[in-house]
Amino acid sequence: MAPAPIDESIKDVAEPRKDTLGLPEPALQRLKKAGIDLSNGYPYRPARPLYLQDVYNIRSKEWKHNDAGARADKSKSALFSAASKVTDLTTHIGTEIEGLQLKDLTDQQKDELALLIAERSVVFFRDQDISPQQQLELGKYYGEVEVHPQVPQVPGNLGVTVIWPALQATERVANFRNPGGASRWHTDLVHELQPAGITHLHNDTVPPVGGDTLWASGYSAYEKLSPDFRKIIDGKLAVYRSAHPYLDRENPEAGPKYVERVHPLVRVHPATGWKALWVNRAMTDRIVGLDRAESDVILNYLYDVYERNVDIQVRFRWTPNTSALWDNRITIHNASWDYGGKHPRHGTRVTSLAEKPYFDPTAPTRREALGLLDESEKQVDGPA
Repeated sequence: MAPAPIDESIKDVAEPRKDTLGLPEPALQRLKKAGIDLSNGYPYRPARPLYLQDVYNIRSKEWKHNDAGARADKSKSALFSAASKVTDLTTHIGTEIEGLQLKDLTDQQKDELALLIAERSVVFFRDQDISPQQQLELGKYYGEVEVHPQVPQVPGNLGVTVIWPALQATERVANFRNPGGASRWHTDLVHELQPAGITHLHNDTVPPVGGDTLWASGYSAYEKLSPDFRKIIDGKLAVYRSAHPYLDRENPEAGPKYVERVHPLVRVHPATGWKALWVNRAMTDRIVGLDRAESDVILNYLYDVYERNVDIQVRFRWTPNTSALWDNRITIHNASWDYGGKHPRHGTRVTSLAEKPYFDPTAPTRREALGLLDESEKQVDGPA
């Protein structure tokens, strides 16, 4: 598979680098079992677009997203009855399911899983026998699979991104003070016109110690704010930017620029109807309509609420062949690089794009909808 841009409309590209890293043995065996063609090297890197305008062009059309969780049976009986065990890992976020293979789920079970992810934010499945092709198929069920114009992919399977910190370290040097991998709080693909919904990461190779991933709940982060402070941010819009920069074709000498989109700071999940805080320190740039200093004060406070409240977070210890499925609409996540690149870590990721973010002032919080409010969460100053 010769390097090419992900869309034929892109003509101005940078040729991809050639990789020479040897695959970890568990990853190699999984890929061979799946029939992945490794004869031209691994991973496949698309020819990277140079110009900002081309990237906007391939992501400029809206489509109707039909959320699988919104059509699910609320009891989730088909999913739960087939599992041998279902365990909530914390009170507010994270559930582990045992006794199921993701590749064998029925459509009803897939819908119910989407609803469970929407309610619990992230769901884990250990001991999964799943190929990149089957992972891609599940991603297509949940939405339009994102094909990234820059990042490494599994050969022959565009949309299956390779998550391999050792490979990333060949491009950006990592060390204890400047960790590698995705070791910062972020949400995937916030710069898209219709940003990410469910992401499925399958790790076939993990370090013997360390390499955990943390997730935090956007529902709970919003609920940590006082009712009066929520009024300040409800309905406000912010500018979200891409992780990768490009050149402006009209003014290339201005240097790298980012893809930027405007979305609400607080959004509502279509399956639950609950409000969630939707900011992340890595890629939320500024609040529309505020001076930079004003915006920074509010955003930095929101980041702190999201990142520092450990009771609204889950920290997951990976084992080989584990899948995590999380909802980017209601979470941020952070991959710990505490193993320092001394052991291999390799996985494949599929992200399904979802609806254009929206805010509904009449939507409840999660705790309000579940009847969990205590006195500290109720309106005390002025009218409701």
